[in-house]
Amino acid sequence: MTRTRILIADDHEVVRKGLRSLLESEPGFEVVGEASNGREAVERATVAKPDVVVLDIGMPELNGLEATRRIVKAAPRTEVLILTVYETEEVIREVLRAGARGYVLKSDAGRLLLSAVESVSAHKPFFTSRVSELVLAGFLSGDGLRPSEEMPPGAPLTPRERECLQLLAEGKTNKEVAAALGIGLKTVETHRMNLMAKLGLHSVVDLVRYAIRNGIVAA
Repeated sequence: MTRTRILIADDHEVVRKGLRSLLESEPGFEVVGEASNGREAVERATVAKPDVVVLDIGMPELNGLEATRRIVKAAPRTEVLILTVYETEEVIREVLRAGARGYVLKSDAGRLLLSAVESVSAHKPFFTSRVSELVLAGFLSGDGLRPSEEMPPGAPLTPRERECLQLLAEGKTNKEVAAALGIGLKTVETHRMNLMAKLGLHSVVDLVRYAIRNGIVAA
């Protein structure tokens, strides 16, 4: 029997262990690894190329949205299933744009996770009823395929700008961001100015609020 290979990515160890226990209770599922942050998730998915990555959004170093984009690019046959506490239409819209195949709220994991993994491993979408309602509401209102209202018109963020956004929203200084990304301080300052301009923000406080609203960092 072909087994479904799964990578679990969540920054809380107790959550990872709980998910592993639940997933391994299904005979056809095999957990091939765990990751505690977004960068690690991308690295392990790129190497292991699992069938499914069960991925949280609000993770340190690299958030789940950016991790999803990179995993989908590096391992096209790997499907991403988002498991999160966020259920706003803006976050769901960005998750779908990033390339995730499924979206399950953590509060529903106990009864829906196994079905969700089975569905996305067969390359079929899976959404909980609440998420489906939000997606449908956005589609019917004409907003479903348009950019998030949190993102004003303008050029999209580059991958590096998204990384800087997360690190700055996590409270890191420009110098700490430069060290974390291996880039110059002036480059970070340029990315920061571009972020503010593209997002229509005027302060770091605004940037943090934006990041929280869009699930880039945890509240």
